[in-house]
Amino acid sequence: MPKVYVIHKRKLYLALALLGTFLLALAYLRWEEAILASGKPSETAVFHLVTGEFSSTGPNGQKIEVYRWDPGHIVVSRGQPVELQITGVNGGNHPFVIEGLGVRGIVRKGETTVVRFTPEHAGTYPIVCLTHRDLEQNGPMVGYIHVH
Repeated sequence: MPKVYVIHKRKLYLALALLGTFLLALAYLRWEEAILASGKPSETAVFHLVTGEFSSTGPNGQKIEVYRWDPGHIVVSRGQPVELQITGVNGGNHPFVIEGLGVRGIVRKGETTVVRFTPEHAGTYPIVCLTHRDLEQNGPMVGYIHVH
């Protein structure tokens, strides 16, 4: 013989209220995650870079020098404001361009140059020193800004 269960209305309403509260809480948490995932980062990402130099002596006694940005690779989010604080440590002047972002500047030894931009498109953007473009000019002095 099958068993018959009797559920009082009061217990049924309590169970439905608890279930409704649980579903609302779950929906709220999912909503917050969706907002965070789709929203643009608003805080400025600040990066400190320096101009560096490597030097050595070749087998023929000739001095070899190359310049670089350090760090040579930074990663930022699309739509996030970025501030680069670039300090000149080695070399005299380093005029530069960040290709694809329309950013130009010059870094002088002993000084800090600050540039600000907000990348709107994902991709990799080279920061190129215009003085040190190739090996004959003690380069290439190239760093990369990766926007995801």
